[in-house]
Amino acid sequence: MLSSRLRNVATPLLVVVLCVASAKTAFVQTPTEQRFTVLRNQMVDENIVREGVTNPRVVKAMRTIPRHEFVPPDLRYKAYLDSALPIGGKQTISPPFIVAYMTEVIDPQPTDRVLEIGTGSGYQAAVLSPLAKEVYSIEIVPELGRTAATRLQRLGYRNVKTKVGDGYKGWEEYAPFDKIIVTCSPEKVPDPLIEQLKEGGRMIIPLGERYQQVFHTYEKKNGELVQKRLIPTMFVPMTGISEAKREVLPNNSKPEIVNGSFELDKNNDNRTDHWYYQRQVSLNASDVKDGEYAVQFDNADPTRLSQMLQGIGVDGSKVGSLRVSLWVKGYNAMPNLKALEKPSLMIHFFDKDRRSVGTRAIGPWLGTFQWTRVSSTLQVPPNANEAVIRIGLNGSTGRLLVDGIKMTPIPRR
Repeated sequence: MLSSRLRNVATPLLVVVLCVASAKTAFVQTPTEQRFTVLRNQMVDENIVREGVTNPRVVKAMRTIPRHEFVPPDLRYKAYLDSALPIGGKQTISPPFIVAYMTEVIDPQPTDRVLEIGTGSGYQAAVLSPLAKEVYSIEIVPELGRTAATRLQRLGYRNVKTKVGDGYKGWEEYAPFDKIIVTCSPEKVPDPLIEQLKEGGRMIIPLGERYQQVFHTYEKKNGELVQKRLIPTMFVPMTGISEAKREVLPNNSKPEIVNGSFELDKNNDNRTDHWYYQRQVSLNASDVKDGEYAVQFDNADPTRLSQMLQGIGVDGSKVGSLRVSLWVKGYNAMPNLKALEKPSLMIHFFDKDRRSVGTRAIGPWLGTFQWTRVSSTLQVPPNANEAVIRIGLNGSTGRLLVDGIKMTPIPRR
């Protein structure tokens, strides 16, 4: 039904009139607003439509909702990148593709009552607003919940009702709901959400361990839930009751790569498991160095990315460095001019508030070359709490094969 990918950038000026779909009120755009409109449309064209989202109502909402209004002022220049951004309270705003993907999966109808768990900045609720009759959104972080409520009212999303509370409990007062969308990750589906899903209703929820999650959909048919496993992902954890019930906790003093030899494909969709945000990635069974499969990255368009990601917990106060090794093979791998868009393995580190605290890299690997074992010891920032591993061509063109990634943590001394 869907796939994934990403991108950004552009400018101009001029004063025009923009109608915010759910607000039904027009306002004169400043030159900055006009520039944001150009960037937003480019984001939708390159990162949403081109990457597989086809529902015209969802696409229209993504073109209309001003994401820059939902990110901190100092990050507005990044508002139309297809990436998660910190919004305070140890929370993030989801990448636009993920917002569009989740929205398309639940397919909200004009008569639907939709429950969202995890208001965050209010962006997902704003996207749902023109697509559904009523949207109910719950946020557990009081400051975020209050700020989002004020923002949604200011921007005119009158059919969105918010509250501060534990999303694990749902919102029984307004149940049952036609659709439920969960934008934080519990280990298991909360029972109250199952009970509050209407007969014939649909839920999308990221389930799993802290850094290993998969989207699942649930449809209620004859009182029973029909489950479907979708693509890997990574969200902030559902806190409150859900976190207290969590059985598997990460050991940030012993970070490790999961499925570094790419042998697992539970969906049988030619995509390796445990790696998310896969873009232009496939499994190769004929040219490998470790096990039965290698991953293959292909890209012919320098405006696209070819990559995949994996999150890990890493306590920089205990882990001083990471020894990383892997097999790589290249065919005409040509660099993009942008610094981070070369064939490489990068580790992006974040602190406890999910703010970036540095990036380390192995590579770049350019040109055409046979299987080569590469390794490097990468320093961990002392204030790191988690990291995202990014591997692939990134924005470069050509082909890159990767296999047998291994990582060993070295204690801080």
